[in-house]
Amino acid sequence: MLLDISHVTKTYAGPDAISTSRVLDDVSLTLTQGETLALTGESGSGKSTLLHLAGALDHFDSGEITLNGIALSTLDDTGRAALRRSTVALVFQQFNLIPSLNVAQNLAFHARLGGKPDQAWIARLIQRLGLGDLTGRYPEHLSGGQQQRVAIGRAMALRPNLLLADEPTGNLDEATGDGVLDLMLELVAETGAALLLVTHSQRIAARLGRHAHLAGGRII
Repeated sequence: MLLDISHVTKTYAGPDAISTSRVLDDVSLTLTQGETLALTGESGSGKSTLLHLAGALDHFDSGEITLNGIALSTLDDTGRAALRRSTVALVFQQFNLIPSLNVAQNLAFHARLGGKPDQAWIARLIQRLGLGDLTGRYPEHLSGGQQQRVAIGRAMALRPNLLLADEPTGNLDEATGDGVLDLMLELVAETGAALLLVTHSQRIAARLGRHAHLAGGRII
């Protein structure tokens, strides 16, 4: 089992700092190597929160999350950062490219940070993502679809065990979004990575191997 989310609860403090809001309530979910899973739900249902917990970006209140055999509750911030650099990669709706780095430098950034620089693999990613003529450009000179392709390439340059994607096509038109999703699914299939993708679109969710729906903080 690559990802095991077991009876996880997450609450946030209310605006009065006294009350609390339970965003996730006894959530359990599993994902094996090579699987693709779509997580749907209304806005505020806890989808992004669950994704951030799975990526060791936030702490849960109770339950356990095990990633690649490591219980996240046992890790300090340094250990969580090390796990993110070696095992998991994230793609967001807002692209989050580094504006001071060009395409080639953005693609290499995550792999270099994780101690896994592989120029041959990055060159292959550039070709597969159709970025060959854009490697010297900076993010501000790219379209939304081009920026998202760079973000996917940067994540996959690490060859992660788990790719987490939070509404990766949300800022793109349907045709561009479909092309981005095609590339993402091809790359995770090629590398054997698992994919957990948050989306509002039932059409996109139907293209993944499994589908879970989150409502009221619970998987239904």
